[in-house]
Amino acid sequence: MSDTASTTPERSARKVREGIVTSDKMDRTAVVTVTERVRHIRYNKTVQRAKKLYVHDEENDLHIGDRVRIAETRPLSKTKRWRIVEVLERAR
Repeated sequence: MSDTASTTPERSARKVREGIVTSDKMDRTAVVTVTERVRHIRYNKTVQRAKKLYVHDEENDLHIGDRVRIAETRPLSKTKRWRIVEVLERAR
């Protein structure tokens, strides 16, 4: 048996995103809107695309307007697949 077959493959790096909290109404869950700037394939114009991600907020300490860094994690519920890494900026 070869040595390479017995070693386990390394896990790929988890995705990390930055976004703004848009909802904190749920218990231990926040909605974070992540906006990315992408160049349009045909027209070469920069376009903004927004995606809403459900984030696990264990202490319920996030509030609307907070800038946060989130990381991908195992499925925590039907829609929740992200967790908070750090709060970058609190809402004023």
